[in-house]
Amino acid sequence: MLYFNGLLGIVTLGLWIFCLVDVITTDESSCRNLPKGLWLLLVLVVPLVGSIIWLVAGRPEHVTRARGPYEREASAFPEYDRPGRFAATSPEDDEEFLRKCRERAEAQRKLAREKRGDE
Repeated sequence: MLYFNGLLGIVTLGLWIFCLVDVITTDESSCRNLPKGLWLLLVLVVPLVGSIIWLVAGRPEHVTRARGPYEREASAFPEYDRPGRFAATSPEDDEEFLRKCRERAEAQRKLAREKRGDE
């Protein structure tokens, strides 16, 4: 019986720490039913009951990360979903990228011309 109580205590402590960190890192506008400060107080004062109530009634339903100013809003390719990846808002904004594309295309054309001349 002592082993079960010890395990239950560790699980309760883990749940309490998880919920405490979750309340602290949740955005104020995302909290449901109560202000963030009251949720924090509830989880601190009544650890087990407050944690369970937070998970059921206070935690945001859909947790989404805010995108940075230069990140794409929607991506068709998963390799572009990395957080913090720079994305130009329009092709004109990234002149160096366009210059490199033109140089690479010209080098490929030149290589193709040379190959056709050799054959």
